[in-house]
Amino acid sequence: MLYFLQGLTLGLAYVAPIGVQNLFIINSSIMRSRVKAYQTAFIVIFFDITLAMACFFGIGFLMDRFYLLKMIILLIGCIVVIIMGIKLITEKTDLDNSRDVNISMVKVIGMACVVTWFNPQALIDGSLLLGAFRATLPIESSTRFILGVACASCLWFLTLTTVTILFRKKFSSKVLRYINILCGIIIFAYGLKLGWSFYKML
Repeated sequence: MLYFLQGLTLGLAYVAPIGVQNLFIINSSIMRSRVKAYQTAFIVIFFDITLAMACFFGIGFLMDRFYLLKMIILLIGCIVVIIMGIKLITEKTDLDNSRDVNISMVKVIGMACVVTWFNPQALIDGSLLLGAFRATLPIESSTRFILGVACASCLWFLTLTTVTILFRKKFSSKVLRYINILCGIIIFAYGLKLGWSFYKML
């Protein structure tokens, strides 16, 4: 249960920062029907979970077999994750109401795939964060951890869609800013934990 909760909290901190996926869901929930907004959320969830699993098991699989690679990824992961946290805490966030969301489901699927799987930053951050964190877990706990990450994706995107639909008139850049600050603090703390794991391996 502990590793599931770790995956859940890390997953929420990783997925909640307001990026392209979240902005698209927010704008969809504001400007489109309730049914289409939830359809968009489930499409984004699918691509988000598949990316998380690829990052977790792909990089993590290699690190289990190469000790030096494990140390390198932990060190780089620590640095990148801490920087991610700092950027979330310090950067401003604007809600782009001009984004065109009145498009077909086929285009929504294509956009979600491209934004998730063909985004170099998402691949790098996901691999370093989830892959490096797998190096700190007992092998038998990996499934519970990634299940927690998957549940975090479902919980976050469905909650974001629901809250935005209910409070469409009150959603603002200020709310997004508070979300990013909270997530930045959590991610920064996880970066320190990765650094501690690297230190213990020396």
